[in-house]
Amino acid sequence: MRIAILGCGNMGQAFAKAFLQYNLVARANMLLLGRDEAHCQRLNASALNLPTSPLSEAVGTYDVVLVAVKPQDFGKAAAGLREVLQPQQVVVSIMAGIPIARLQRELDHRQVLRAMPNTPALLGMGITGFSASPEVERSRLHQVENLLNATGRSIFLEDESLLDAVTAVSGSGPAYFYYIVQAMMQAGQELGFSESVAGLLVKQTMLGAFHLLNNSDQSLDQLIANVASKGGTTEAALRTFRAGHLAETLIDGMKAAQQRATELAKE
Repeated sequence: MRIAILGCGNMGQAFAKAFLQYNLVARANMLLLGRDEAHCQRLNASALNLPTSPLSEAVGTYDVVLVAVKPQDFGKAAAGLREVLQPQQVVVSIMAGIPIARLQRELDHRQVLRAMPNTPALLGMGITGFSASPEVERSRLHQVENLLNATGRSIFLEDESLLDAVTAVSGSGPAYFYYIVQAMMQAGQELGFSESVAGLLVKQTMLGAFHLLNNSDQSLDQLIANVASKGGTTEAALRTFRAGHLAETLIDGMKAAQQRATELAKE
């Protein structure tokens, strides 16, 4: 398989590294597309050491074109890309908020997949939701799924509108996690720990709790009950969280993220 990548920021490079790491694409069969010669030179200096080129007719010889530019830059990128795309190629977009219909319209191209990864993909531990236009054949769909799985795991959604919910749950999800970690570390410092000790306590607790959750057959309610003995310290904290409607606030925030993703798709 041959893959060209348009947009070589953190996410574009994360996908390129994963393809190489798992031998899904040979180095010679991958192309990083730069905005101009100067940009290509900067890409050549990166640790990826992959072939680079400005956008040209050569892009038409690749099986998959991964579009990883910023959503606000898509209009400009599409103007050049639609001139070189060939009907048999599959375009995979990892741009947030741009629906398949717009991708097809602005690229004048039918075979399109839209994917929503998250930043843990940088470590090969991401989760990506994706949908496809009806024109994408099942065999090509499986090929792309294998590529996406190189950065962690993926889930195919027949209903493209659910990708806005993916954005709210997992796409933006790491930021919610960091926000909670930050609050817990701040609390640790207010309770007397240094920043480094508070950080160690919170980060290792989060890591251990995740692995316990991931390897347990117990429900979340039971895992909480295992820690929160009646009349104890954990119960006191949980009582305060409930009084402050912490769960409801988190849910409302995620719904707001979904709504904003839907609005962006219409802008």
